[in-house]
Amino acid sequence: MTDKKKFQSFKQLYQDNKFDVLLKEDGSVYWLKLRSISRKELMIKFCQFANIDYVNVKTSALFEHIYNNKSEDDLLNKFIMDIYQHERSERKLNETVLISELYKMKIFDWGGLYQNNLERTIVDSYIKKIKDFELLNKKIENEIHTSVRGYVHASWYNHWTSILIEDIFKDNKKVSPTVGLIKKVDFFIDDVPFDLKVTYFPDGYMIEKRKAAGLPTEIQAVKQFAKMVGIDYNKQQKNKVIFAELMTRFRESTDDRIKIFLKNFNEVRWRIIQESMRDYKSLIRWLYEEQGERRFDAANRLFLVLIDKNNLEESWKMKRNIELLRDKIANYLDSFSLQNIDRLKIEFNWLDGKKYMALSDVIFIVKEFF
Repeated sequence: MTDKKKFQSFKQLYQDNKFDVLLKEDGSVYWLKLRSISRKELMIKFCQFANIDYVNVKTSALFEHIYNNKSEDDLLNKFIMDIYQHERSERKLNETVLISELYKMKIFDWGGLYQNNLERTIVDSYIKKIKDFELLNKKIENEIHTSVRGYVHASWYNHWTSILIEDIFKDNKKVSPTVGLIKKVDFFIDDVPFDLKVTYFPDGYMIEKRKAAGLPTEIQAVKQFAKMVGIDYNKQQKNKVIFAELMTRFRESTDDRIKIFLKNFNEVRWRIIQESMRDYKSLIRWLYEEQGERRFDAANRLFLVLIDKNNLEESWKMKRNIELLRDKIANYLDSFSLQNIDRLKIEFNWLDGKKYMALSDVIFIVKEFF
């Protein structure tokens, strides 16, 4: 296949989100690295850096032109690293202040808008349903304002903690960074591309594991026990709010019955988590298979699963604990080896009935102290 045909093939596979096919092709890693510097100003800088003539090349054809004038891998890697180091040095200047700002977050709540389209939620729940102007104003003040504040806070926290965590990876000598936004690739570990997914122990997976063990869901167990010991609460609230309230009341209680329940509840939780850590491939497979249809892809993924052993609901706070994250991530990268690459192969099914294969791994980071 000619370079021109290869370029167009890679481009089409990339646009179609067919990463399981793209990443099997020789030369795809080089193409993806070029894709990460495909902004006009970066491409021109690279042409100057690599002595590629670009004077009479249109901007729209520049990416393909650079690809066809293939430079040495080391040259491209050095250029990308130089750009990254410049950007990184600017972020380092403000890193201490940024971390301090992140510690001002006391509550993590999407305001009921997580993973939804904000505009669609407002249109469907308020604009199309409410005909009374005064009622609409009350809803704006009492509901929309609070929901949007929660959504913005949670999005802000996730954005900046994600940048901090990605920098931990990209600062490691085994990792080649990307410098521009590139679909489904955050960095390359020993030239293996990965999309980093920072998450917590999934609620849905906990439900499945409890069901397999013949146990009710956590919210069912908590509600049943609250009823048994005579704890009353507002049953009109959402289950997530009820669960948070009851767990807080349980933890603050001096009743021995509640202490025993909480101890047993946490032991079951931890046992399920430990089993999932040992059988991590099943968890990875579940994470791939539970993708929403709109977001589906079979790209290589590296999952960073954060677990606060003593309070699972507080695991979100670990995203700003840079010291803890840095040590655990460094340990993982130090042990990463291409000789064990077959260990990362994961096969999974999806809604279309097809089987997919990707390279994937998981790093569990557990906070065990109070």
